[in-house]
Amino acid sequence: MHSQPIAGRGRAAGALLVLLGAWGALVPFVGPYFGYAYTPDKAWAYTSGRLVLSVLPGALVFLGGLLVLASEGSAVIGGFFAAVGGTWFILGTEILAVAAPGGHYGPGSPVVTSGSAFAPATMRLLEHIGFYSGLGAVIVFLGALALGKAAIARLAGGRYSEAPTAVLEERQYGGTY
Repeated sequence: MHSQPIAGRGRAAGALLVLLGAWGALVPFVGPYFGYAYTPDKAWAYTSGRLVLSVLPGALVFLGGLLVLASEGSAVIGGFFAAVGGTWFILGTEILAVAAPGGHYGPGSPVVTSGSAFAPATMRLLEHIGFYSGLGAVIVFLGALALGKAAIARLAGGRYSEAPTAVLEERQYGGTY
């Protein structure tokens, strides 16, 4: 009876991870429709940087969210996958700048359109937060939350479902000491 709210929290984190993984994988391709993009600012334009910095970690987070949704047994792996994908969203650009300095895997440059509601510096900041660092931080948080929930559920080992019957028996028959 008490394990239901714990499982419910994991499912909510899993659903959010699925949505955020889809956002992370698709925003480079659909963002140019809204003036929210990195170069090349063409919708559905493929680059190796988009693959490595957005599509692959987004797919890993999406898969992690599905695993969190699937069962408590797979939630540990799903939370770990999501946390790794979120960490790559945060650090991937910097790691690739050192590991592959040729620039083939770079994110591109933030695009600022002339009719934007925000100043160019603000728009660059919002694009970086929405594409990489902010997205990754939220994903790492939710992945850690799902991972912790699954670990607690495993450590509890079913004690939550046994507690109400033990209390009922004690009330009905009196405590045995």
